Amino acid sequence: MLVSMIELLHEAQRDRFGVVAFNVIGLEHAEAIVAGATRERAPVILQISENAIKYHLGELEPVGLACAELARRAPGRVALHLDHATSFALCERAHAAGFTSVMFDASAMAFDDNIRETKRLAAWAHGAGIAIEGELGVVGGKDGIHSSVDGMTDPARAADYIAATGLDALAVAVGSEHGMRARTARLDLPRIDRIRANVAVPLVLHGASGVADALLVEAIAHGISKVNIATQLNQAYTRAVRASLASDPDVVDPRRYGAEGRDAMIAVVRDRCRLAGASGRDC
Repeated sequence: MLVSMIELLHEAQRDRFGVVAFNVIGLEHAEAIVAGATRERAPVILQISENAIKYHLGELEPVGLACAELARRAPGRVALHLDHATSFALCERAHAAGFTSVMFDASAMAFDDNIRETKRLAAWAHGAGIAIEGELGVVGGKDGIHSSVDGMTDPARAADYIAATGLDALAVAVGSEHGMRARTARLDLPRIDRIRANVAVPLVLHGASGVADALLVEAIAHGISKVNIATQLNQAYTRAVRASLASDPDVVDPRRYGAEGRDAMIAVVRDRCRLAGASGRDC
């Protein structure tokens, strides 16, 4: 069933587990995410980024509407989220297509500009009846930007940021990066503690593919409620497709290797839901 992301995050925050948000590239991704979460009886978030929409020739609606329908047909709870949007127009299109939340990313702006633009989007989102996530600090790995201590979320500023914007969830920069292929991120757990003490809204960890399993479990225990996974899914899909093509170089039917890629992603979804403590929370 299609539900609001904030419903899932409030439950995760209360019960100290992580809701996993998996990034969708194509329909195989979305099918794998819903199938894996269903088998684990875990609530889950399908999220589509602005970059993925660019890959689909700028067309949000075909992939977005397909994901919304998959979510509605799922036996468990599935939220549909727009990830890293930088324009108001794209957020409006996502809402019209059935998305239950958006992430407006103004993190590259100066602090006051970030507040001004995010506050404007939050007022619109709440008027439209959807939830909104924002970001304070710089989570590297996109557009040639890398994470640094200077770019990490300031716990004191986080309180001011939430009070000024009215956000429903906060993406924090605490040491992870987008697109990491190795799990070598070093998270600043005391910083997560300080942020958690200063703000009431659920906290989001972007770039969780680069975080070792034990450290990710710790981050959730310290107050992370939403865990974003993209690269791990893409790695599993690509490895499976490469192996399939290598074993049968004459294959031309994409359903053959696409199915193997989808199965590989299902396994990742199940594993990440179990690790985050989300498995078994949906009947």
